[in-house]
Amino acid sequence: MGRFIAFLYGLASYVVFFVTILYAIGFVSGLVVPKTIDTGTVVPLAEALVVNLLLMSVFAIQHSVMARKPFKRWWTRFVPASVERSTYVLFASLALVLLFWQWRPIPALVWQIADPQIAMAVTGLSLAGWVIVFTSTFLINHFELFGLHQVANNLAGRSMPLPRFRTPLYYQFVRHPIYLGFIIAFWAAPTMTTGRMLFAAVTTAYIVVGILLEERDLVDLFGDEYRRYKDRVSMLVPWRKSA
Repeated sequence: MGRFIAFLYGLASYVVFFVTILYAIGFVSGLVVPKTIDTGTVVPLAEALVVNLLLMSVFAIQHSVMARKPFKRWWTRFVPASVERSTYVLFASLALVLLFWQWRPIPALVWQIADPQIAMAVTGLSLAGWVIVFTSTFLINHFELFGLHQVANNLAGRSMPLPRFRTPLYYQFVRHPIYLGFIIAFWAAPTMTTGRMLFAAVTTAYIVVGILLEERDLVDLFGDEYRRYKDRVSMLVPWRKSA
């Protein structure tokens, strides 16, 4: 019964994540969803900056701290290891929901593309960034990344396989295609407001810091194999050294 409850919890966490990430596409791109990055009550600039930076900090701190090994060792004293990843995904999703809900728009224009065909092409580039994000997760292990593999194996009474270092498709040319996809999605904007630029700039800075922390863990896990990979393949710009 405990394993089945853990599976239902992991499944519910995944559904929350999936709905949240779909909303995030509309939120950033200004498409379909009721509240976007550029809609809502406009408040004084100082208030908007403070609130928005605090919201992004909540997500960044949660996302980074809960991903670190020392925190995981402490956390799994209270949370079963099988649902540790699902809990991480759920908390990250809730932090994003809070950001969507409380985000203060800053509508001042930085740039706006007047030509409708060019604007459509830029929007297409932004959506292509989201496609890179999603396909990159499936190239490694989408369901393990978001906790479903763990709870399914736990339900079946199987242990998780040991991690293997793999570099499929995009990973042959860029070490972090998921993050690259996010950067493209955030910056490719036919209409760039101050609010969206703040979001894009802060998240890009966080991505760089997150990569440095993540790669430290990857070197600990895979050792020289990952060090050689770092020497061959660029971090975010698609490029690799010839053999």
